[in-house]
Amino acid sequence: MANGAVYSDDHKIIKLHDQKLDALEDIIEAANGEPVLVAYWFKHDLLRIQERLNKLRVKSTVLKSETDIHEWNKGNITVGLLHPASAGHGLNLQKGGHHLVWFGLTWSLELYQQTNARLWRQGQQSNTVIIQHIVTEGTIDDDVLKALTAKDAQQSRLIEAVKAQVGG
Repeated sequence: MANGAVYSDDHKIIKLHDQKLDALEDIIEAANGEPVLVAYWFKHDLLRIQERLNKLRVKSTVLKSETDIHEWNKGNITVGLLHPASAGHGLNLQKGGHHLVWFGLTWSLELYQQTNARLWRQGQQSNTVIIQHIVTEGTIDDDVLKALTAKDAQQSRLIEAVKAQVGG
């Protein structure tokens, strides 16, 4: 519900609100024509984002093929749409932009970190990568962000403990 839609028992999309779409529109506008990568989680998120961007006449592409990735990295795609599960290790998107917007979050720290690392890596043209989360206050979005933060802290403590054990 936090993202603005849910699936019914018969798999139909039930639209609840457009607040996240409105926020995404503002973020894309504020990017002043610079490419924006948008991470979505649910298929209904993708469909609703595409519908909104089409109405705004904003060029968007789901990044799923080598050609899509090549076009993104050349700067020919205004908004790249990406599912975190398809943004795995080794995918290079850093040449196409430095704005990442999380429309829908994942509970998986690995998917979250890997998606962020698609832009924040060697070869990035910008000094900074801007990662924004569109969060609906008082919803599960808050819980997911807290869980990701806690998992990251726990992982960091574990890595430090292992380093201390092996003398590194």
